[in-house]
Amino acid sequence: MALSRSTTLVDYLVPSPSSRSLNILKDAALVVGFSLLVALSAQIAFPIPWSPVPVTLQTLAVLLTGAVLGSRRGALALLAYLAEGALIPHFFSGGTLVGFDAGYLWAFPIAAFVTGLLCERHLERRLLTSALAMIPGTLIIYAIGVSWLSYFFHWDLLKGFTAGMLPFIPGDIVKLLIATALLPMAWALVKSFHPAMKRS
Repeated sequence: MALSRSTTLVDYLVPSPSSRSLNILKDAALVVGFSLLVALSAQIAFPIPWSPVPVTLQTLAVLLTGAVLGSRRGALALLAYLAEGALIPHFFSGGTLVGFDAGYLWAFPIAAFVTGLLCERHLERRLLTSALAMIPGTLIIYAIGVSWLSYFFHWDLLKGFTAGMLPFIPGDIVKLLIATALLPMAWALVKSFHPAMKRS
């Protein structure tokens, strides 16, 4: 299997067809499939009294999308998710592309791209470096989400931080730990079926 050094997990799990048109179709199916995975994660939402933003599994889904698909396909999957949400009512977890949580939504494609870019450099293949591939994406979501939340409600950044980031840090640490552990485990399984990868 001739794959470039920038390939990610999905390139080993779903080998590219020899036909260019079939390869495009495969990538399109992956993009749409992962966009729906993020949509499903948005439905698992828990409101909290001290923030207008609910707790969801979206952050975990966004990070895994970038890590598994890579930078370009990961970003496209999240752009597809935003397009689906713009067209289908109640697709997001209660928000809209111009609502109070729009900053988090618009940050998703950027976070997936950056996470995918780092994973294309193989950071997610080892437990010691996997977190380094996940943390920047989470910080991007926080930075854009809190900034927009503060602007939307005319809060100062301290209030935005208190309502839009602080309550979510414990849960996001758990999500980071899950992603950090899952990816090296997945790569270990892939390597067991691809002996030529054992040196990578």
